[in-house]
Amino acid sequence: MTGLAVDDAAWASAWRHRSPGDKLLLCVGLVVCALVLPAWPGSVLVGAVAVVLALGPARVPAATFGRAVRWPLTFVAVSALTTVVTVDGGLGWAPDAAARAGSLVGHALAGSAAVLLLATTTPMADLLPALRRLRVPAAVVEVASVTYRLLFVLLQSLNTIREAQTARMGYSSVRRSYRSSGVLAAAVLTRSWDRARRMQEGLAGRGLETGLRVLPEVLPSSRLFLACSVLALAGIVSASLAVA
Repeated sequence: MTGLAVDDAAWASAWRHRSPGDKLLLCVGLVVCALVLPAWPGSVLVGAVAVVLALGPARVPAATFGRAVRWPLTFVAVSALTTVVTVDGGLGWAPDAAARAGSLVGHALAGSAAVLLLATTTPMADLLPALRRLRVPAAVVEVASVTYRLLFVLLQSLNTIREAQTARMGYSSVRRSYRSSGVLAAAVLTRSWDRARRMQEGLAGRGLETGLRVLPEVLPSSRLFLACSVLALAGIVSASLAVA
C-alpha cells in the first residue's frame, strides 16, 4: 500500500501486468476522441467506455474511481459556469449557455475518465520506463519521476503532523481546527522542502548526474488487446460520425 488510493488501485488492477504501451494506445486514443469528436454522442461514448473498462475488465474499485473523478468534476463545473455567463450590457446568461456548458462538460469529463483509466491501471513504475521507450525527453521523465517521489514525502509529513495535532486535541473545536490547519500547512511545506533539499544533496554527493536508472519489468504486448482497442476506437468514431 502506497498511501495514494489511485496508485494502490493501479497496483491491484487486473490490467497491472498488461503492457503499458497497450494501455497508452487505448487511453490516448480515448482522450483524442473525447477532444475531437462532438460532445454528443462522441464524449458520452468515450466516457461510458472508459468507466465500463475501469470497473469491469480492469476491476478498479468503484469507490476509488468515483473519489478520483470528483475533483475534476468540481473544476469542470466551475469552468462551465464561467463560460455561460456574459457581462455584455450587464450580468446574464449567454444565448447558447446550455449547449456551450454541455459541450464543455462532456469533452472534459470524457477526457478525464480516459486519463483516470490509465492512472488506475498503470503504476508510475511501469509508465515512466514506457515513456522513455517512446522517446519522451529525458528531462520531462525525470521531472515526473522526482515529483512522484516527493508526493510520498509530502503525504508522510502530512500524516505524521496531523496525528500529533489530533493527539493534542488540535481539532476539538472549530477555532482550534482553523489554527491547526494553518500550522499543518506551514509545517508540511517546510518539512517537505527540507526533505527534498536533503534528497537532492544526497544524490549530488553520489555523483548522480544522468537520473536514477532502474531495471524495469518487461511486460509483453497483447495483439488481441491492441486489436480490441483499435476496434473500440473505430466504433466510437463511426457511431459519432453517423449520428453527427
